[in-house]
Amino acid sequence: MNFRSLEEFWGFYVTQHSNPSTRRWHFMGTLMSIVALVSSILFSRWLLIMVPVSGYGFAWYSHFFVEGNLPASFGHPIWSLLCDLKMFGLMLTGSMEREMKRLGKRPLTATRA
Repeated sequence: MNFRSLEEFWGFYVTQHSNPSTRRWHFMGTLMSIVALVSSILFSRWLLIMVPVSGYGFAWYSHFFVEGNLPASFGHPIWSLLCDLKMFGLMLTGSMEREMKRLGKRPLTATRA
């Protein structure tokens, strides 16, 4: 898919994260990546390897086993990272559900079995 802007990609990104569990896995992955980054600065550069491992690990798990789709980072890695950080911020402030409604995306209420 070709997107002309980050805002256009954001609408697609949200559809790929319609399951609340997927968003929670992403939140944990982003949080763990931030912790790994800070830890690498404070303690050891070797911990830098944990930044992408934790971020992608949690996110990709959620796509393959919860949401049932391919990660957006496969086709659009930079925009996907930016949107993941945006989603993290919206979740941190409790605004993600409002953003989904703004975009006209209905969140799933039940987790897949």
